[in-house]
Amino acid sequence: MLDAQRDYVLRTVEERGIRLVRLWFTDVLGTLKSFAISPAEMENALNDGMSFDGSSIDGYGRVQEADVLALPDPNTFEVLPWVDAKSAEARVFCDIAQLDGTPFEGDPRQVLRRNLEAARKLGLVFYVAPDVEYFYFAPRNDGGRPVPLDQGGFFDLTTTDITSSLRKETIRTLETMSIPVEYSFHEDSPSQHEIDLRHTDALTMADSIMTFRFVVKEIAAMRDVHATFMPKPLEGVQGSGMHLHLSLFKGDTNAFHSESDPYNLSDTAKSFMAGLLRHAAEITAVTNQTVNSYKRLVPGFEAPVHVSWARNNRSGLIRVPVPKRGSELATRIELRSPDPACNPYLAFSVILAAGLRGIEEGYELPSEADANLFEMGDAALTKLGIEQLPQSLNDALRVMESSQLVAEALGEHIFEWFLRNKRAEWRKYKTHVSQFEIDTYLRSI
Repeated sequence: MLDAQRDYVLRTVEERGIRLVRLWFTDVLGTLKSFAISPAEMENALNDGMSFDGSSIDGYGRVQEADVLALPDPNTFEVLPWVDAKSAEARVFCDIAQLDGTPFEGDPRQVLRRNLEAARKLGLVFYVAPDVEYFYFAPRNDGGRPVPLDQGGFFDLTTTDITSSLRKETIRTLETMSIPVEYSFHEDSPSQHEIDLRHTDALTMADSIMTFRFVVKEIAAMRDVHATFMPKPLEGVQGSGMHLHLSLFKGDTNAFHSESDPYNLSDTAKSFMAGLLRHAAEITAVTNQTVNSYKRLVPGFEAPVHVSWARNNRSGLIRVPVPKRGSELATRIELRSPDPACNPYLAFSVILAAGLRGIEEGYELPSEADANLFEMGDAALTKLGIEQLPQSLNDALRVMESSQLVAEALGEHIFEWFLRNKRAEWRKYKTHVSQFEIDTYLRSI
């Protein structure tokens, strides 16, 4: 199978007249990185990988540990559809390895592979379908506030304006790149949009999310528009989340489905959910990795704050959607806390690790919290045993640093680097004097 895909890649490069092949990978924070090779080097890259200086990539290594290998995954090869045919280009995702071919522990894609292998040993395959929200703004002015391009609301059918055109063009491009889209619509906030991707295995989906973010920004930039996945770019309106629909399969059977359960949830699904709830605070720094992420996770703006679950309660962390037409393949859970600024490889890794821990140790699922938790006081929530997610990046890091589960899921290299990097971000934020402080205190004190 791999040899056939490898031959397909080489044949396509020749037949389509590809001038450059871009090798894609990410740093620890999920920033897309790339270097290009000529078509003549593609066969060598597929056979032996391409070496490069890893010390220049955030979180990869020190200068004395510089060189690493980029190993193209031929299953991810795609021609870039927005490039002129006369200068055709393609991209392929890479796994990063040591020069001896062993997986490089600083590569987020290899981290996800390792966690997926743990699931595979249990006979399970992890599937993900994300609902990705983002904003379009006018071209950025240094120091200026973001300027929305429309004033539409949730599900608004706007006239043919630039944002609806951009969304359509983005969807067409994604489909061309073999990334199927299930839904798209205008979200609740001005200039906020959502595109939902059809479910697939977690590694393919992590690659797809990286491609998705790149395509959204590329298509917008072509029209002199700024697209952003910043979780909370505007005050007073809801921010952008990346709700994740999760399921586990054993072969062709949905391991989350049970005919005998009132919610159609199997014991496997309940234990997986219990794992997510018990370890929710520990994994939040990874699923919500920026200072800005926690300005979305506040009451009143449809983002989850409480560590709870329910069928149709959007104030909780996990929602259990009712499968359409009662399809057992559609039984799934929706994790609502992650945002689109996370590194999907690392986020999927810690989510899966938490869920598998629940399965392996037989965690018991707490009772459903079907009330509006935003309207309940702290005493009532405490009585129900419902805790809150961390309220700041600093709080999330404090919980994460003592988590054996997250340390094992990420590996020592990334775990320690991530904590150092994010603590530095928090220190920088803590010493920053914001416009709010100037407006509130400068004249009154």
